[in-house]
Amino acid sequence: MPLGLDIAVGVLACALSPSVVWRPVPGALALTALAALSPAATPAATFGALHVAQRRRFPVAVGVGAAGIAAHAARALWQPMAGITYAWWLLLVALAYGALVGWGALTQARRALLDSLRERARRAEAEQGRRVAEARMLERTRIAREMHDVLAHRLSLLATYAGALEYRPDAPPEKLAQAAGVVRAGVHQALDELREVINVLRDEDAGDDDRPQPVLTDLPALVAESRDAGGSVQLRDDVVEPAALPAAAGRTAYRVVQEGLTNARKHAAGRPVRVTVEGRPGTRLVIDIRNPLPPDGTAPLAPGAGTGLVGLTERVSLAGGRLDHEVAAGEFRLRAWLPWPA
Repeated sequence: MPLGLDIAVGVLACALSPSVVWRPVPGALALTALAALSPAATPAATFGALHVAQRRRFPVAVGVGAAGIAAHAARALWQPMAGITYAWWLLLVALAYGALVGWGALTQARRALLDSLRERARRAEAEQGRRVAEARMLERTRIAREMHDVLAHRLSLLATYAGALEYRPDAPPEKLAQAAGVVRAGVHQALDELREVINVLRDEDAGDDDRPQPVLTDLPALVAESRDAGGSVQLRDDVVEPAALPAAAGRTAYRVVQEGLTNARKHAAGRPVRVTVEGRPGTRLVIDIRNPLPPDGTAPLAPGAGTGLVGLTERVSLAGGRLDHEVAAGEFRLRAWLPWPA
């Protein structure tokens, strides 16, 4: 073969090599066609086949590899290789292109695997961030619910005493001083309870809380507190073995009664409230709270956000129970069921 043709084909192959990066398949096929004319284009043609194998689907890479084998086979027909038979030459060319296609496919698979692992890591990080955000939101919701249950009850009692101070300015000085003392003590107690709720919710496993959380056996004290504030509360306790009730269920039951008394005090001040609690291990705990409706046009003792029963329903549901409330026969009825395993 003329030396000038080899030089021209080699220069043209070098000039076309960058096109493989921009247009892999057309560029590789053009270099393969040049390889059919001169061995000077063989390095560029094999580079094109490898690049296609690394960037395109496997069938496309196989097609470019087959074209390379055919080009070299055609060149060997009119320009035999010295020192080697045609069959061995064809076998070596086929093995070389097979290795290039396999290497490219392996590189592409490895790249896909790394991309998949990066995507999984990104998704895992995003999922972790979402879980952290949800955990924070749940914690805030729990704190808000506890603050509502504790403070709404305490502040409604304070509103009752403050109302007495407002509407009975002619009361004896010792009575006024006693009521003011109760208000002051109630404020301090509300602040202590708020601090206790936040500390307990932020570190439930600390175990350093000196004041235990209220449970079912604390209901008499809760009722007595409402009576001391001037409320008329009747408690019917038909619970068998109240100490056997799980602490979580007992705390939920306490909050149900507390919310019922708070709502009655705010929206039906001065009306009698009947509280019935019954149940035993192996069945369920039933809480029934009823109070007559106030006369039409009566303003509530204290404004409410209207979310107390919503949060209470969610609390009871999380405990595995159910809560219903309705207005019937001229009274408001609040009824809750909580599971009590044997």
